Amino acid sequence: MNMNDIQAAKYLGLKSAQTLRNWRHLGRGPAYCRLGRRIVYLQQDLDRFLESGRIDPEARREAP
Repeated sequence: MNMNDIQAAKYLGLKSAQTLRNWRHLGRGPAYCRLGRRIVYLQQDLDRFLESGRIDPEARREAP
């Protein structure tokens, strides 16, 4: 599913789509696709971005 920046921001739980625009400008944030002048986000890229920030307390306890 393709999402515009407003839909993607809502999916990620961000307060504003401007955050995604700022991240793009800074070279941060989730992967995106440029279709002409439109920017779209794929759901699997947003899921990957969320997963990359995941912290597992159980795994941290097992680390030496």
